[in-house]
Amino acid sequence: MSTPIVRLFAVIVLLFALLVLFTSRWTVFQAASLNNNPLNVRTLLDELQIKRGRILAADGTVLARSVPAPAHTWSRTYPTDGLFSQPVGYSIAAQGRSAGLEQSAGPDLRGVQTGLSSIFGPLSPRPVGNDVYTTLDPKAQRTAVSQLGGRAGSVVALDPRTGAVLAMYANPTYDNNHVDQLAPGQSTFNNSTQAAWPPGSTFKVVTAAAAIDSGKYTPNSMVNGDSPKTISGVPLQNDNNQSFGNIDLTQALTFSVNTVWAQVAEHVGRGTMTDYMKRFGFYAKPPLDYPPLQIRASLPVAPNGRPYPPGSPNEDIGRIGIGQGGLLVTPLQMAMVVAAVAHHGALMKPHLTDKVVDQDGRTVRTIDPTVLSQVMKPSTAQQLSLMMRRVVEEGTGTPAQLGGISVAGKTGTASIGAPGSGLTQPWFIGFAPADNPKVAVAVTVALTHGGFGGTIAAPVAKAVMQTLLAEGK
Repeated sequence: MSTPIVRLFAVIVLLFALLVLFTSRWTVFQAASLNNNPLNVRTLLDELQIKRGRILAADGTVLARSVPAPAHTWSRTYPTDGLFSQPVGYSIAAQGRSAGLEQSAGPDLRGVQTGLSSIFGPLSPRPVGNDVYTTLDPKAQRTAVSQLGGRAGSVVALDPRTGAVLAMYANPTYDNNHVDQLAPGQSTFNNSTQAAWPPGSTFKVVTAAAAIDSGKYTPNSMVNGDSPKTISGVPLQNDNNQSFGNIDLTQALTFSVNTVWAQVAEHVGRGTMTDYMKRFGFYAKPPLDYPPLQIRASLPVAPNGRPYPPGSPNEDIGRIGIGQGGLLVTPLQMAMVVAAVAHHGALMKPHLTDKVVDQDGRTVRTIDPTVLSQVMKPSTAQQLSLMMRRVVEEGTGTPAQLGGISVAGKTGTASIGAPGSGLTQPWFIGFAPADNPKVAVAVTVALTHGGFGGTIAAPVAKAVMQTLLAEGK
């Protein structure tokens, strides 16, 4: 064979090899990413003909299922009529639109094709989606709805031992059966994971954890609680400008003394405060099994609306230490804060999914509890828990008392709106039973006129905790 022919043959072989390589790359190795790409028109067309799996609550209640539609296609329906709209979300395959678990659990719900099945797809039976069982509790969800009573706000309840999301409800809400019929101004925004609200005095739990765990303070450390105090060059007052004299940190948390905790935050220092905030999950989006674009990070924001870099010298760390200073949070983040205290200082990774089951009833995978961060020493968590019990037993959180069940908690009342408007953002975070925590909850009610965390948010938290504990959670 002549040399030119050999060279030509070699070039042809090389080109064929490259063709096989790149074809395999797209059809096998990157098949999953292509199939899950929301811009892939073929995937959208295919999904109309795929019977997606169901989404179910922890007790087996069906939250989402597929029903036959014209032309051998399927559409989604939501039997609970919007009760779980925010965590479950919606899927409109014909428009390529989805949100919530319908989006984040999409590969499980529609049955992900492997690389080889994408090659032989026309010869293979169409995949049938898996069922996704969630950790959500319908009774607790209904309690959250009734207790908010149409007011704007959010309720998030976690199992502090596992990170399981037991309830997630926010108002305003929507009916995921009728996403195309939203009223003007209505949206699918999830306030539990996307809102940016000042936490008020509930953040003093973070400051207390940093102060005690760093060894700079104890629950018995004495600090002057007179009002006003100059913080970052600006006078800071307690509620009603009340002065408390020298009091220990336990009393300062019980009666939510602003001037004490602002001084503590300044003395603990910007670096240490930032470190503990990161341990609790601030400055990053919580790693929830939920669409990242529907989750917001909780962090301090400058007056121009831009986030402060962690540890910025421009932060007013004293006011951040009492939940002011431009600090904006989500209810999910504050639920994570109180859950970490409840679980011996260990913050568990939050999750909505419990397990994935195929159409033959076989468990495909389960979600194992995962420690996200050891925020503080167990001894610190125990001390802080005792301090928070005092808040509920004799301080600002007494409306959260559960009779014979001990509760640990912290109230918060953030001033919002223009100065003098009287608008407040009441909060309560807590857990129960305090000596063996099984439920951790964060509640906030937005835009109240002069409402306080103890009188507005604490009763909501009490009812949700009571419901969950009555079910043996």
